[in-house]
Amino acid sequence: MAPKRKASGGTEGPKKKKGQKGTGEEDSFRSTAEALRAAPTDQRKFHVDATCPLSQKPGTQVHKDYDCTLNQTNVVSNNNKFYIIQLLEDGGRFACWNRWGRVGEVGMSKLSYFACLDDAKKDFEKKFRDKTKNNWAEREHFVACPGKYTLIDVQGKATEAQEALQVDGGSARTVVKPCSLDPATQKLITNIFSKDMFKDTMALMKLDVKKMPLGKLSKQQIARGFEALEALEGALKAPPGAGQSLEELSSHFYTVIPHDFGRSRPPPINSLDILQAKKDMLLVLADIELAQTLQAASQEEERVEEVPHPLDRDYQLLKCQLQLLDSGTDEYKVIQIYLKQTGHNYRCPALQHVWKVNREGEGDRFQAHSKLGNRKLLWHGTNVAVVAAILTSGLRIMPHSGGRAGKGIYFASENSKSANYVTTMCCGGHQVGYMFLSEVALGREYHISSDDPSLKSPPAGFNCVIARGRTEPDPTQDIELELDGQRVVVPQGQPVPCREFVSSSFSQSEYLIYQESQCRLRYLLEIHL
Repeated sequence: MAPKRKASGGTEGPKKKKGQKGTGEEDSFRSTAEALRAAPTDQRKFHVDATCPLSQKPGTQVHKDYDCTLNQTNVVSNNNKFYIIQLLEDGGRFACWNRWGRVGEVGMSKLSYFACLDDAKKDFEKKFRDKTKNNWAEREHFVACPGKYTLIDVQGKATEAQEALQVDGGSARTVVKPCSLDPATQKLITNIFSKDMFKDTMALMKLDVKKMPLGKLSKQQIARGFEALEALEGALKAPPGAGQSLEELSSHFYTVIPHDFGRSRPPPINSLDILQAKKDMLLVLADIELAQTLQAASQEEERVEEVPHPLDRDYQLLKCQLQLLDSGTDEYKVIQIYLKQTGHNYRCPALQHVWKVNREGEGDRFQAHSKLGNRKLLWHGTNVAVVAAILTSGLRIMPHSGGRAGKGIYFASENSKSANYVTTMCCGGHQVGYMFLSEVALGREYHISSDDPSLKSPPAGFNCVIARGRTEPDPTQDIELELDGQRVVVPQGQPVPCREFVSSSFSQSEYLIYQESQCRLRYLLEIHL
């Protein structure tokens, strides 16, 4: 229905009973790590190293599972190197391929042929033992040794020729159906599942995309990265001199999660700020893995004579309805005004498209807060690499920018605040980004005006925390939308000074909830920055 002007006075939700705890206290970092550890072991596929001369030769393949990638990083000695060993079948002949060098570089290589398979196996296993001090037959119980390489769990990337063989090698002839999506949604699905975008995102995080190639990210390897950061966090909080040094622990993290530092010395992770940045990086990496796992699962399905268009298939994987809004509708105009009035004065994002979002099961979950009043449509900016994961799994409790207001889901009433968290991709000469508008059931508000990173839930009797900024959209211009029978406030005015919070340490307000079920994604915006 058409938007209404907000009536004076807000509606407060029911107070929590004294002593009642929020359910959002679990740290997303640890819960994500636990989920990765509990996930089924990835089924490895073996490909001839793309730099090997035999990789383009039809019929050449890795012998069984004789394929390993080793890594070794030492912050103190400025070591950041890899070693690849493969046993290859080339027709009736056998060869061992070795490649080694600095992470991020092609390095040096050697191809050696052997008279028989046993000789090739002996060479492979000896090289593995020399480099790791472990026996190949006992690799399932690998133990990292000081000064030696560590075995990392990644899959080699198929060459274009190998991928063509996999695609064309099926027995069924497939006919791809026409795409059923509108052009704007086709572009959206293309962007949020783009392998080039994932690759660029990983490169910006200085991850070595050669060691963790697209579509081949290992849940188990990412979980080892989480464990390494947990050890670093313990060391940073422990008294000086207790346990392993930060340099040793940093070296271990860079070994299990290969980074490309060029020829620069790998920087030690020696502060909580750097640790937080690495935590956020792994959370993004886990979301990228989720999006790619969705695609990989659909590609493994049995081939049939008529298949959905790839974009339809990816859209269905989201389990989320996306309805493109016409620019002439009231909803679109309200969102457009909200963006224009609260966006950056010097560089307001240019609105391209708006989709109405309906995540599978999220409406039912949100019903748990049906009696909670004081609802507001709020901004949430994000990395383009995690849009698919958010549409699939929703917004989750995770730390942001040091967690100035604790461990909750962060929203803003000013677009310019959330736009700072948008990471874009280049598309058609434009920097394209995506933002969400969520309906948030705020209930009774608890206000703070200085940092409190220890917060894990609102105080007893409150439902949310608002870090009050020195400005806030003019409340006299607020309107209301009716969404599923609930009145939801939508700011429409420009930011104005808040006299009572003129000394706040927050320049703009941040809205925090500590239960994931307390918000519902309502709109997805495509913007140009």
